[in-house]
Amino acid sequence: MSKTLIKNAAIVNEGEVRKASLLIDGEDIAGIYTDDVPEVKADEVIDAEGRWLLPGIIDDHVHFREPGLTHKADIKSESRAAAAGGVTTIFDMPNCIPQTVSVEALQEKFEIAAGKCLVNYSFYLGATKGNPDAIEAVDPRRICGIKVFMGSSTGGMLLNDEDSLKTLFRAAGVPVAVHCEETAIINANIERYRLQCGGNEPPVTFHPLIRSEEACYASTSKAIDIAAGTDVRLHILHISTARELSLFERGPVSGKRITAEACPAHLTFTDSDYPAMGTLIKCNPAIKTIADRSALREALTDGRIDVVGTDHAPHLLSEKRGGSLTAASGIPVLPYSLPVMLELTEKGILGLTDVVRLMCHNPAALFNVKDRGYIRKGYKADLTMVSRNDICHIDKNVFTSTKYGWNPFENRPYHWRVSATWVNGHKVYNEGFFDDSILGQPIIFER
Repeated sequence: MSKTLIKNAAIVNEGEVRKASLLIDGEDIAGIYTDDVPEVKADEVIDAEGRWLLPGIIDDHVHFREPGLTHKADIKSESRAAAAGGVTTIFDMPNCIPQTVSVEALQEKFEIAAGKCLVNYSFYLGATKGNPDAIEAVDPRRICGIKVFMGSSTGGMLLNDEDSLKTLFRAAGVPVAVHCEETAIINANIERYRLQCGGNEPPVTFHPLIRSEEACYASTSKAIDIAAGTDVRLHILHISTARELSLFERGPVSGKRITAEACPAHLTFTDSDYPAMGTLIKCNPAIKTIADRSALREALTDGRIDVVGTDHAPHLLSEKRGGSLTAASGIPVLPYSLPVMLELTEKGILGLTDVVRLMCHNPAALFNVKDRGYIRKGYKADLTMVSRNDICHIDKNVFTSTKYGWNPFENRPYHWRVSATWVNGHKVYNEGFFDDSILGQPIIFER
């Protein structure tokens, strides 16, 4: 097994930043040395003076489009984008073709990933009214969780009646991740604003009015109310409003049964960006007001937001054309998510240790990920090295073969960039170059 010694790094881990050296032996972290580094015969020695070493990012929310939607992207292209952004583990959503709502479809995705995914992986099983047998049959040590669409993003998996949700919450032996938007409110808003626009499709500036604060709050509060009295670990995805934050407790993720995720899009853009950026920032739930963004940013440090995931969702540029109803919803956030979050440290909104807590430690704890998410001796060597520079722009063409060819996070100024990413001790990404000779592994969950 090969050995790599990383010397003089600023290691960001478990609430502190300290200068230390780290030894990788095969797939694992073999030692962390604050003072004297032992004499070891390493295959590679890296002097990381002036750079920061973080645990690999665990992204709990991606849409890699395979199988069935590979005209947009696929597991190989998006796992490359993940590695370029310092993401070493992804949890992929079930709204592909066929939808991942059966044990057979789940197994197919694992087999595809085993042959082409550069980073570690797991998959959600989608919940429907017709698949309780599949939910009961899943191995809780193998899948990250169950995905529920309580909004109208994905018709075939819409599940929002109280009886079905209560039954699911009581039976689930894994986290249940929920997309919360109230369909009836959205549909009423569509008709209201279509009439206001003379019967025509409302432009994209109406998107946050259609997928409104009321639609988000009604659905999120409903999910939390139904979860009461069950033992479900309920994880509410992509919170987009200040009002929803009142439903969540402050404090550490440990011991919580109800947790919340925020996404870089809602932490970066506001409704004032729609006139300039149009459908490029159209996503569900919609990006809302500057007051909502400010509240979300505040919640990153007080514990109401537990996890930052991307909701990475690539489309072709042609699919993003249209208005509030016809343009595809979704933004390809990878590989900008970590630089975006690190930029918030430049603005004093949060610290480096907060970024690691939200993107590494908390996802590992919430989903019970085995031996990842921290820089600890004996843990898997999933690591991300970042550099801080003067203002720079990240060149998309260096790192990705994705087909979408657009991204609202491109051409923005960043002080931070990812310089290297290790997955299971293997350097898959280094200064714009990839090594896919060794692929990622399926995640094991301690449940």
